[in-house]
Amino acid sequence: MRTIQLTSLAVAPLLLACGAFGVQEPAGEAPAASDQAGTEAAVERAPVARSVTIDGVVVAYEALADTLELKEEDGTGKASVFFVAYTRTDVEDRSARPITFCFNGGPGSSSVWLHLGALGPRRVKMGSEGEAPPPPYELVDNEHSILDLSDLVFIDPVTTGYSRPAKGEDPAQFHGVSEDVEWVAEFIRLYTTRFERWGSPKLLAGESYGTTRCAGLAGELQERHGMYLNGIVLVSSILDFQTAHFDPGNDLPYPLFLPSYAATAWFHGRLDEALSRDLRRTLDEVEEFALGEYASALMRGDGLGQDARQRVVEKLARYTGLSPSYVERSNLRIRIGRFVKELRRDERVTVGRLDSRFTGRDADAAGESYEYDPSYAAIQGPYTATLNHYLRSELGFESDLPYEILTGRVQPWSYADYQNQYVNVAETLRGAISRNPSLRVFVASGYYDLATPYFATRYTFAHLGLEPELRGNVTMAYYESGHMMYVRAASLAKLKRDLTGFYGAAVPR
Repeated sequence: MRTIQLTSLAVAPLLLACGAFGVQEPAGEAPAASDQAGTEAAVERAPVARSVTIDGVVVAYEALADTLELKEEDGTGKASVFFVAYTRTDVEDRSARPITFCFNGGPGSSSVWLHLGALGPRRVKMGSEGEAPPPPYELVDNEHSILDLSDLVFIDPVTTGYSRPAKGEDPAQFHGVSEDVEWVAEFIRLYTTRFERWGSPKLLAGESYGTTRCAGLAGELQERHGMYLNGIVLVSSILDFQTAHFDPGNDLPYPLFLPSYAATAWFHGRLDEALSRDLRRTLDEVEEFALGEYASALMRGDGLGQDARQRVVEKLARYTGLSPSYVERSNLRIRIGRFVKELRRDERVTVGRLDSRFTGRDADAAGESYEYDPSYAAIQGPYTATLNHYLRSELGFESDLPYEILTGRVQPWSYADYQNQYVNVAETLRGAISRNPSLRVFVASGYYDLATPYFATRYTFAHLGLEPELRGNVTMAYYESGHMMYVRAASLAKLKRDLTGFYGAAVPR
């Protein structure tokens, strides 16, 4: 049995996924926005010169932590958006160098996770499997950064990080699916103009709800600003929310989550000997069952015969590591909250949601829902501490505002354009690729991600509706890790190799 054990408890995050897809648990009422933009005097900030060794090559760069003021055309200030930009300096023509705009999700997440976990030139030092060391925490150079491939701009959407609405501006105008896309697109347009990057190949990189934002931006940037992208990097993707909402009458998530349940059971030693030999072979078998016999059984509902029902119960139990009686009592439908509690309930252990390799212990082992996500607890402290230290001590950005790592203050998030339907931006992405056949997409998924399961992502792209000649624009890669696959050292190294190949195909030489 393999496990990554946490020994301390943490308060459950307001949002269910970090970086992160948080649509199933409402946050509490947001506090008044007393720390809006405009409370501190503007400071002229200069970039900091540094270097990092990536794949054995020394890369010289400038790091700039600063804000851009977003305004209406009449000059009315709307918001101050915080960003950290990394620009390679040992190149002849910066304006022609690729630039990637990066962000996480939430809604309500800052860009800290991709910034200090995967793509930037500095990263949080974690254990080889992603386990947290004892505090205090440490930043080290990221030998797997993609700064050798592209300049990087990490964006904190309004109310996350140090980004705030302008004084007197209603925060709600930034907090919604369409509103968020509009203002992040405006930031990208303004940055591209101010820093003279219209001649550069341009890419986006988003994680979790940030992938929802990416798809929306692909359409907004093209249609509103005429800005065509070379590539989009989607980490732990969620484009069609129907694949992840366990609502009455929506049976779609159950077969799409099943392979991730099986991977989790495999990792924790809860499968039989035959299924425990090879993870990928086991997942092939489970995927076939999920799309075939299991999906058919759910479609039949109460019309499913007793013998057929019993066969499905036995296979579900075998593939999930749960007891047949529990599967039967669940009416063949196992929700995430129940699975993470039930898999190792006999040991009073809960498995993680963002990364099901991690385990923790709740005060009540008998409950149906987990008290906290142990995989989020493992990263919350290290990333928060190092980010706050890094910005002030190394990059020289001083602010007394709280840096909002992952906040519920963006709630309620507006889904006004999707009333009485599930959010689905996959069609926006399809349209963007169809209009810009040069646009390439890279999709990274972790086998142990129970927030945005890899099979749900594959389903979404299989139903994207791209013409056959454009389907090769999409590349998928899988990792033996979770939602933030890069916290595991081997997966971070693989991600860099995969991205090197992707950038080579997406960016003209």
